[in-house]
Amino acid sequence: MIRLHHVPWGRSFRVLWLLQEMGITPEIERYQIGTKKMRQPGLMKSSPAGRIPALEIDGITVFESAAILQYLCESRPQHGFGRAPGHADRVAYLEAMGFAETMASLIEQLNLNHLFLRPPAKPSPTVVKLNTLRLGDTLRALDGMIAGEYFLPSGFSAADTMLGFNLFAAPYYAKLDPWPNLQSYWDRLQARPAFQGAAAIDGPQNFYGKDFYEVPSDG
Repeated sequence: MIRLHHVPWGRSFRVLWLLQEMGITPEIERYQIGTKKMRQPGLMKSSPAGRIPALEIDGITVFESAAILQYLCESRPQHGFGRAPGHADRVAYLEAMGFAETMASLIEQLNLNHLFLRPPAKPSPTVVKLNTLRLGDTLRALDGMIAGEYFLPSGFSAADTMLGFNLFAAPYYAKLDPWPNLQSYWDRLQARPAFQGAAAIDGPQNFYGKDFYEVPSDG
């Protein structure tokens, strides 16, 4: 039995996508951010901080998306989605896995300010502007890192699922228009059958209520 603790179109999408790439459709326990279910004992047992994702697999439970993807790649190497020590792309692969979380932390801060603060609390225009600029910097950097069809010269890997989720979320705050190379990369990722399979499982996203969120004014 493989069970994924999952928020549709959340970071756990990375895991669902890679599982689809491996031809695996897990049992899914769905959650919604901000609900009491996120604090239930079952999730807290699987992920001590009550964070999604967590994956029950092979008689163990793994939490944190990067750790889950690395476990899947190492426990199922026949799919070729990891890069083992000694591989020419190993360092770039590890850098991408970490860089994806740098990007995601900025997206998370923007989500908090734009989506979760409720009156009388107000988002800080200064903080939002700073994080939006920082997110733009990561997009610029990523655009410059991609020289081929996928992030690594050796082809598709778990790094693409880590980064690809960010490219779903980032355009709600920072447009990809200045980075046509990055937009083309994102288009290729979305065209993969496994991405489309994961997207079909999740259904239409309802996390973001707008197509784009502007930096709030000081007024």
